[in-house]
Amino acid sequence: MTDNTEVVVIGGGYAGVMAANRLTRRADVSVTLINPRASFVERIRLHQLVGGSHDAVVGYDRVLAKGVRLVVDTVDRIDTAGRGVTLAGGDTVGYDYLVYAVGSGSADPGVPGAAEFAHPIATLEEAHRLRAVVAAAPASAPVTVVGAGPTGIETAAELAEAGRAVTLVCGGVLGPYLHPRGRRSIAGRLAGLGVTVLDGPGTKVTAVTRDAVRLADGRELPSAVTVWTAGFGVPDLAARSGLSTDAAGRLLTDETLTSVDDERVVAAGDSAAPSDLPYRMSCQSAVQLGPQAAETVLSRLAGEPPAPVSVGFAGQCISLGRRAGVFQFAQRDDTANRYRLGGRPGARLKEFICKTTVWQLSYEARKPGAHTWWATDGKRPLLLAAERDQAPASADRV
Repeated sequence: MTDNTEVVVIGGGYAGVMAANRLTRRADVSVTLINPRASFVERIRLHQLVGGSHDAVVGYDRVLAKGVRLVVDTVDRIDTAGRGVTLAGGDTVGYDYLVYAVGSGSADPGVPGAAEFAHPIATLEEAHRLRAVVAAAPASAPVTVVGAGPTGIETAAELAEAGRAVTLVCGGVLGPYLHPRGRRSIAGRLAGLGVTVLDGPGTKVTAVTRDAVRLADGRELPSAVTVWTAGFGVPDLAARSGLSTDAAGRLLTDETLTSVDDERVVAAGDSAAPSDLPYRMSCQSAVQLGPQAAETVLSRLAGEPPAPVSVGFAGQCISLGRRAGVFQFAQRDDTANRYRLGGRPGARLKEFICKTTVWQLSYEARKPGAHTWWATDGKRPLLLAAERDQAPASADRV
């Protein structure tokens, strides 16, 4: 190894930026961040972009350490044997260590007509396209949002607050993560905004056409604009590069976030599956996994054993337009409890979280390594033990 260690970070989202910033702790480490966009995307604000209240981007000069080299391109393949990555533009970039933080995007709907006629919202480009479609539709045109997770709820509320006639198709339960009390609170706010919520087993979407959405119970809903928020998928870069992945395509790692195939490859964020028990895809886990992935690399450079990952959750925050929101509190193991903060205070808390997340990235850029304490999920060791024993608990957690 040369005196200078080259580390490449693939992906400039929450996890990738946190990892890149943390790696600048050592002066003898050169960090290259490869990302397909020249600006950082505030993914937790994409529903606001669609509604017209925020552009959902921040300049990398605000959140990325000055010592990090930004390469705007897409990685086509990882060559672990040659320790290099091939870019779509034709260049190759070598590395001593690689941080795999490619994030997640829209999942394949697997529903006839959905890929052709429904509009996903998982990326900046998708949100921009949907914004244009909504703007071009008549004010009275029916809008259908498919998917009752946070993205679906937030998008439905944002569009309804802007005066759109919105139907939210849950395909099951409204807000599956939520405690029943939090669910009732959100249902009440959506009703107040005029959103028609269709939930229950018969609301699974079976087909999408240019102007309608068909449900499993036989109903056909008129829909001039159909928004698809049901599920996320991860890029297939790891699988295409011959690395081991879980069933969803996330890179399989041990508890130090190190690839099971190559100790020079470390993963973070939505695209990581530590011990095949991945964390919930979220900004909340990404900002914890990013710096810990970097610490794994730094520990190896220092000749020390890397520490196992430690991630804890506080809950789930959902905006309900610009004037209301709900923070659903949870246990550290990401299990929702009965406590919530709603209404105007909930909206203010959500906005505070959005702003402080960007602040957290920029603070790490200025003072890498400042955050040295991680929240702990005390139940994870039990789940890992159950996984080793092939107990049902592991399947439940996944």
